[in-house]
Amino acid sequence: MAFSLARLARQPALTPRALVGLARRSLQSEAAPALRPLSAGHLEHHLTDKPRALTPNKDLVFGHTFSDHMLQVEWTADAGWGNPRIQPYGKISLEPSAVVFHYAFECFEGMKAYKDAKGHARLFRPDLNMNRLLRSTGRVALPSFEKDQLLECIKELVRTEKRWIPSGKGYSLYIRPTVIGTQETLGVAPSNRALLFVICSPVGPYYRTGFNAISLNANAESVRAWPGGTGDFKIGSNYAPTVKIQLEAAKRGLQQNLWLFGKDHQITEVGTMNCFVLLKNEQGETELVTPELDGCILPGVTRDSILGLAREWNEFKVSERKITMGEVKRAAQDGRLIEMFGAGTACIVSPIKRIQYMGEDIMVPLDPSDPTCQAGPITRRLNDELLAIQYGEIEHPWSVVID
Repeated sequence: MAFSLARLARQPALTPRALVGLARRSLQSEAAPALRPLSAGHLEHHLTDKPRALTPNKDLVFGHTFSDHMLQVEWTADAGWGNPRIQPYGKISLEPSAVVFHYAFECFEGMKAYKDAKGHARLFRPDLNMNRLLRSTGRVALPSFEKDQLLECIKELVRTEKRWIPSGKGYSLYIRPTVIGTQETLGVAPSNRALLFVICSPVGPYYRTGFNAISLNANAESVRAWPGGTGDFKIGSNYAPTVKIQLEAAKRGLQQNLWLFGKDHQITEVGTMNCFVLLKNEQGETELVTPELDGCILPGVTRDSILGLAREWNEFKVSERKITMGEVKRAAQDGRLIEMFGAGTACIVSPIKRIQYMGEDIMVPLDPSDPTCQAGPITRRLNDELLAIQYGEIEHPWSVVID
């Protein structure tokens, strides 16, 4: 250290105050070395010698079956990221005092791997999932990470688990990256330890009924998210409080809850999906509307993709704006409501046929040319085109071959 200070002192242009500042920063730099980044170059493979039998497609229930391996990497505030490991799927050991259990230091992502007709594994816009996970970790004071390096680790996990990707349209390998705080303390403060892990689940259609239209309860009493809150982040604490309301809707024979906000009953989300409304607006234009990203709406990957496709078609107006239940009700009464659907990674597109709102049913048209059809033509077209991209039937930059 004496050599370092002497070298600084020989710089005649420095004032005494600047010299002290440089010396202090030099001391801090030597006392606190740079934290180790997350690196796919340090990925270790510890594979099981007892691979399990695959579950037949017909027996897959969404999120109930898990593949042989998982990705895991630890972080500490003193050292940074450790070596990522692909290891056998198994239990995680945590102390009862870990902050994830008490203060919800947790965030996650949902993405899928698909198997195309040639047997190649594909991911769909995985860069957007990495961007959103990084935003979520920052919101709940969990550590940052190198997005490109985590994505490379996930790609290698999918290559390792490729046999678990089910074949067939509507089937995929659901991928769940998760970051949790693991410090053992009952204090509310940033966690000095964290665990990042990724698990994989072979899945079929999200709804057992398949691509069928659903009915909604438009809930004006409970709120999912609010301005300045965390509704636009994918964190666990956004989800558990919604389950009770979902159960109440199910008791009334309704599949999902339509979340409203404000005195004017603004539409926000459908269950855990983004919401879209196709209607003739009061100016006579055909318009596809989804609520704007105002801090209450999750920036969904499927949402963004639908907006991109619809704008490429250039066949009707596409808007991100506020839309209320009052506007939807008036459009239904006037015969201007055309279609409605939810959208998300798990379900892709979910057609809507009925909304219970303020004691009455609002009926949403499906396909006027086919009374047996469970989706309107635009809803079905969007769903089919997204699936075609995801499974490589349409070559598109959004679909990334990884093997």
